[in-house]
Amino acid sequence: MAGFNGIDHIGIAVADLDSAVAAYERLTGSAPSHRDRVESDGIEAVMFEVCGSRIELLGSTRADSKIANFLAKRGGGLHHVAYKVDDVQESLDRFAGLGLRLLDTCPRHGAAGRLVAFLHPSAAGGVLTELCQPDLEATTAHA
Repeated sequence: MAGFNGIDHIGIAVADLDSAVAAYERLTGSAPSHRDRVESDGIEAVMFEVCGSRIELLGSTRADSKIANFLAKRGGGLHHVAYKVDDVQESLDRFAGLGLRLLDTCPRHGAAGRLVAFLHPSAAGGVLTELCQPDLEATTAHA
């Protein structure tokens, strides 16, 4: 049973998504590779490719979203670290069997054509952890 296959992306919560995008365009020297709204989560995600990994800027699209709540409590900054896995459900089952606290018990559709699920921050020393795998249904639907 494999563990993490690498870092998929680092998620950063931002209060002003357009300003953050402009700043990261200057920092990375490139335009975003992907921009996506996830209505079910009340977020807009903008991805930047950086040396085989990605930076995900997260803005809130409504006042009751988890990102809005995070920004109200902590301000902008590191929101989560997302790891590549072969199978999100298998990973969730394994982590649950190890007694780790899960926020999701099954994968759901995330931004940028990924199936995702989250582990509670207590599972990883206080850092919200996201598990990611390519969402083959989303990939073939856009092809």
